Amino acid sequence: MSSFIDLVKTRRSVRTFDGNGVSPEVLEDLKIFAKEITNPYGAKSIRFEFLDREKNDLSSPVLSGEKCYVSAVCSKEDHVEEAYGYSFQKLLMKAHELGLGTVWIGGTMPRDKFETASDLAEGEFMPCMSPLGVTAKKMAIKETLMRKGVKADTRLKFEELFYVRDFSTPMNEQYAKENGLFDDLEAVRFAPSAVNKQPWRIVVDGKKAHFYEKHDKGFLTPDYDLQKIDLGIALYNFETQMTTELRDPVLTVEDPQISTPDDVDYIATYTI
Repeated sequence: MSSFIDLVKTRRSVRTFDGNGVSPEVLEDLKIFAKEITNPYGAKSIRFEFLDREKNDLSSPVLSGEKCYVSAVCSKEDHVEEAYGYSFQKLLMKAHELGLGTVWIGGTMPRDKFETASDLAEGEFMPCMSPLGVTAKKMAIKETLMRKGVKADTRLKFEELFYVRDFSTPMNEQYAKENGLFDDLEAVRFAPSAVNKQPWRIVVDGKKAHFYEKHDKGFLTPDYDLQKIDLGIALYNFETQMTTELRDPVLTVEDPQISTPDDVDYIATYTI
């Protein structure tokens, strides 16, 4: 079995599938796993819906060869965006472990059709969905162009994402290695995010890792902040990598009142 950091680094966003769908056995394993997912915020409203393309007349202009999807639905509650990102990332990493390709999709879809298929109740919303399937041997041209457009295979440097004590002291890889944090932060650095914006920033101060959101324009909707969902993805990757190292990270929301750059807001803290 691959290590978690290996799974993080081998996973990529997949938009071209082989057209054969998902085996009933694998799909059932994923459905059972989805029902058991929890999150550190204790958010209760998050649920997953597995959707058949043909039965529900679903599609996306950026996908090809897919036969089913999974959507994640939630409703307003404290920290639901972070909990949503954490929970959905847990499911999609399990799908990757089971040999399936996935991609976070938050906009390029007929949203009304996916919401109807997901059976939204009053007060619920569906920020994202993902196709599920076996990755095709060759990408479609539209996928190749899209990946190039968002620089999907590049990531910001350590010094641009991670800091020591405050935002005036960028962290380098050597510091992370010497302090036993390299793989944990790499798991964050390689996480997926909307348009590959990588909105997470982390300040490490002793045994505390403070997570922040670096805002970009165009990611706020009336119901949710898509980049907070990205932060939830980062929280899941960080926590899970630490757990695989037999560490016990504990999440709290206690703003340390560190001075922040413009458009940067505190999200949460892991005691590590």
